[in-house]
Amino acid sequence: MYYKLYIDSVFFIQFVMNLYLLSITGKILRCTATHRRILLGALSGAGLICLVIAIPAGSLKVRLLCGVIPVSIGMIRVVFAIRPLKLLVKSSIVMAACGFFMGSVVLWLERRFTWPEKWRYGIWTVAFFGFLAYRFLRFLLQKMQKEKESDIREVRIPVGEKMIHMKALLDTGNHLSEPVNGAPVCIISEKAAGEMAPFFLPQRYHAIPYRSVGKERGILDAYELPELVIEDTYHEICCRRVIVAICNTGISQDSIYQMILHPGLIEN
Repeated sequence: MYYKLYIDSVFFIQFVMNLYLLSITGKILRCTATHRRILLGALSGAGLICLVIAIPAGSLKVRLLCGVIPVSIGMIRVVFAIRPLKLLVKSSIVMAACGFFMGSVVLWLERRFTWPEKWRYGIWTVAFFGFLAYRFLRFLLQKMQKEKESDIREVRIPVGEKMIHMKALLDTGNHLSEPVNGAPVCIISEKAAGEMAPFFLPQRYHAIPYRSVGKERGILDAYELPELVIEDTYHEICCRRVIVAICNTGISQDSIYQMILHPGLIEN
């Protein structure tokens, strides 16, 4: 048994699916890129896959298996300008997962409709079903984002005679704690830290060890706030002597929230 591949059809399908995958991967990773860079990345990825197919060495499955990973890493490097190898590998895994999901949706849709044989695996049919899979995945991401936004809390921090108001995300994945007494630690951005500067005194300083994907381990500068008030759904929670660590990781300067709350503050 053998298969006849039309290189122009392969290029077109790869190009269209790369556009979908790069767009959805950027949404998941919260990386921005211009339309020109996404277009360039999709074109280069499609061209490289066609080159891998055209190389007359070994079986096609082996060539694709060995070629897809470096091609996806290259596309991400070109489009999102990610440099660390670990982040590139992580991003390519995210894109591969999106591709697996979208491919499964495309196959499911094709089997649910009766098509003439000449249209069943045509480039426009695959592109159309790929678009439906892309829109469905976007819908799921937006739904998850809305659920995440429902965990946004209003926070008040008294600073002398004035009151600082900001939005904070209640993140159940935040497990930072003070290494000596185990007190929960919240995370604030540098933008928020600028407003709390009067509290950042040497006698209130704490060094908080942490681990992350981009950096194996490190120390966060943290300070103790005398009081922090969380506006919960039905009542207010007044927390005394709350430790906040300064870190921009996971908090965009343009985000609607500038603090990540420790779930222990709500539970206690």
